Amino acid sequence: MTAITRFAPSPTGYLHLGHAASALFSFKQSGPHGRFLLRIEDIDQTRCRAEYLDAIYQDLAWLGLEWEEPVRVQSDHFSDYQNVLDRLTDMGLLYPCFCTRKDIQAEVVQIGNAPHGPDGALYPGICRACSAKERRDRIAAGESYALRLDMTAAVSRVARELFWFDRAAGRQIATPEIFGDVVLARKETPTSYHLSVTHDDHLQGISLVTRGEDLFFASHLHRLLQEVLGYDVPEYHHHGLLTGPDGKRFAKRDKSKTLRSMREEGLEPSDVIAMTDQV
Repeated sequence: MTAITRFAPSPTGYLHLGHAASALFSFKQSGPHGRFLLRIEDIDQTRCRAEYLDAIYQDLAWLGLEWEEPVRVQSDHFSDYQNVLDRLTDMGLLYPCFCTRKDIQAEVVQIGNAPHGPDGALYPGICRACSAKERRDRIAAGESYALRLDMTAAVSRVARELFWFDRAAGRQIATPEIFGDVVLARKETPTSYHLSVTHDDHLQGISLVTRGEDLFFASHLHRLLQEVLGYDVPEYHHHGLLTGPDGKRFAKRDKSKTLRSMREEGLEPSDVIAMTDQV
């Protein structure tokens, strides 16, 4: 089978060694007859900057990578994600949540031993039981809200065992319930990473998703979204995170380990490639 792989960075900082490792692995896995795609995940318009976007193209070209044009830039396709949200709403799987972080924290404290998931305490369902009229009235009044996935309703639509195949960990049973009623869109960001990445991987026919092990748990939720939306299921490779001599993983704020700084110091692409072999 011809592999279709992708590298999907966010222009919120300069690329570092961990990004290089993921991009190089994906490029290699596409093989001589496959396809390697670059996708710009810039849905967070408050943090994304043009200079970081330019640097992504420069850094990847410096490494010797080539990708298909045109590049899919997520901020150009908010209407696509709105269509997906509309589909989920029509299925009865989304509801507006008017809670502030303070509201949620107060409810969690009141509950006491609240259940926790990968992202912390699960949303306690404050707005899940609001009537349709109350929701309409509050939206009409201009209240800010997020759109949450009704996890119980979504899981009830699944008629078979959910699983995915991970190259590092093998066959994995998906348990999306660990996320509770997760947010899929907000007023200031009209989609979420979970929604947009799942949609785009399907749209672009991605057959292998490569990402860091810090996003391993996200695959539980993505597998559910794929099922309810009728999307294809790719293979996954969640690689270990590269770390420096101090044991800390590389981050965009670590300027000394950005590809840009390495290039300015005179390193060659072969030097960087040698540093990323552990992926």
